[in-house]
Amino acid sequence: MRTIKSKQDFERVFHQGRSYRHPLMRMIACNTLDEGDPGRVAFVAAKRLGCAVVRNRSKRVLREAARACAFPRAGFDVILFATPKTKTSSPQEMQAALRSLCSRAGIDG
Repeated sequence: MRTIKSKQDFERVFHQGRSYRHPLMRMIACNTLDEGDPGRVAFVAAKRLGCAVVRNRSKRVLREAARACAFPRAGFDVILFATPKTKTSSPQEMQAALRSLCSRAGIDG
């Protein structure tokens, strides 16, 4: 799974991307720089969610949902954010939420 790592890439996605919300997660998606680029994905859990154990579990659940939904999608850079409800949700609920966000964003694969 290719991930977004540099600060410049994060800022580009923040400024050029569109935000989509679901009670279980938040997503910002934008097109990649080059047309044929494979997509990348990043997982974010803010400190306000709780201790490191809670944040790491939230990111694990996000990663598993992304794998199940065949992320990253070609042509799109995506940042997935954990919400307070992420830490108590099941992987199946997260997959359904991510599919919903993808259809709203128009990145159905």
